[in-house]
Amino acid sequence: MLDQRLHHHLVTWLGQWPAGGSLDVVGSERRIHPGWDGEPHPVVGIGSPLGIVLSVPPARVAAIRALGPRPIAALLTELPSVVALPGWLGYRAVFRYTLAPAPLPDRGEWVDAGDPVVPPWLRPFGGEVLVVRDSDGGYLAGVGIKRHDGYGHEIAVGTEPAGRGRGLARRLVAQAARRVLDEGAVPTYLHDPGNLGSARVAEAAGFDDRGWSAYGLEKDGQPTDS
Repeated sequence: MLDQRLHHHLVTWLGQWPAGGSLDVVGSERRIHPGWDGEPHPVVGIGSPLGIVLSVPPARVAAIRALGPRPIAALLTELPSVVALPGWLGYRAVFRYTLAPAPLPDRGEWVDAGDPVVPPWLRPFGGEVLVVRDSDGGYLAGVGIKRHDGYGHEIAVGTEPAGRGRGLARRLVAQAARRVLDEGAVPTYLHDPGNLGSARVAEAAGFDDRGWSAYGLEKDGQPTDS
């Protein structure tokens, strides 16, 4: 049985869950309003072994459905023009979640996202972020939380070259996941299918690969929902 928090997260985030068939295209007002980073995320999809729910702006549903049945990979190549975002690219990511993070020891400290130690990439997450400092007090590794809604929070991690190979990322991800669960949400984690390092971090932190995927559009090489 699917965890209630994950179910409520997907219903809230996408507009429907689960899929009624192999691919359900649904309209959601959330696709035209600002997301976790203050920017709209016009296409968000989640697929499980039972089917895919693709959430799009309500005004674009009919045009996307009119494309007819086709594999999701083919559909992703046509979505940018259909949703009036030429030049954007469709992508697939591995979607993971956990209800039991690995019992790794805490390593980071929670600081305000505006703290001088926080690097630029981590500041847009807002609230508190989780960081590890080096011996001089500078940033070494960190985690930000994308608070998509009250039920699902996505974890993103980044480590400086000097901090890699120490197991920092997996400990930070597990530590952040415990906090998300304590706050009543389910922690999620997305990564590119080819990013084996990120996959290893996820597995070590307790985020199993259940065969789920996330889909969306990216601009300038950056995923819009991850």
